[in-house]
Amino acid sequence: MDEQAPAPFYVDTSRASIARVYDYLLGGKENLEVDRRAADAMRNVVPEVGEIAKANRCFLRRAVRFLVRDAGIRQLLDIGSGLPSDGNVNEVAQAIDAGVRVVYVDNDPVVLAHARALLAVDEQTAVVTADLRRPEALFEQVTALGLLDLDAPFAVLLSGVVHHLSDDDDPVGILAAVREWLVPGSYMALSHFLDDGKSRAYALELAFLHGGLGSGRFRTWKELGGYFDGLELVEPGLVYANDWRPDEFTLAESPVHTLYAGGIGRKP
Repeated sequence: MDEQAPAPFYVDTSRASIARVYDYLLGGKENLEVDRRAADAMRNVVPEVGEIAKANRCFLRRAVRFLVRDAGIRQLLDIGSGLPSDGNVNEVAQAIDAGVRVVYVDNDPVVLAHARALLAVDEQTAVVTADLRRPEALFEQVTALGLLDLDAPFAVLLSGVVHHLSDDDDPVGILAAVREWLVPGSYMALSHFLDDGKSRAYALELAFLHGGLGSGRFRTWKELGGYFDGLELVEPGLVYANDWRPDEFTLAESPVHTLYAGGIGRKP
């Protein structure tokens, strides 16, 4: 695997990690007490919050299958990839076509260490240390890596990452910069916490922001729709995540159904 040189490995055990909190909610073992406390603060508000994490992973896998099997995409850029789990992007994609190339991007040292170990023998997959809040630098690093040809159609995966951008980070501007990198025929898949106008969304957002994690914005349909400006939405459009082309693994009924949305857009 071609990869960027590893950065010095350091873990701040005093602060919860987004990736490790998700790992805990998904039933993983790569988490610390500080992560479990943050997750439990959310569970105290919405006991089924773990179902959102599962909906996120399921949406991502369905999106990858669509992009590779139906849309013919052979290059995937997974930004904010999180800790490896069963059914990683490269596994799902390469089960359909072994030639699919995947670049994972994250800024968490724990994620990067696990990803490099997992992908050490996979020449079609690489990992890059970068931050979505600096999209130009991120894409320049991906270009320099040389695994993906960004002059040919590719797909950007933004699964459960944009809602960890604060309003001060300017997510509208960041997503516009991401879309600028898409060449015609490219796709962007996005899943995001949804403000459904009910009190649970507001209470859960407060738990994310003040329960130890420090980030997690629930945004409205209108706000999320703006992230797809200039793209053609793939059917069924921007919808509740579990309603986006559900498969046999998608929960037919979920207590958090209205708190998570997803969609895929195509650059015409």
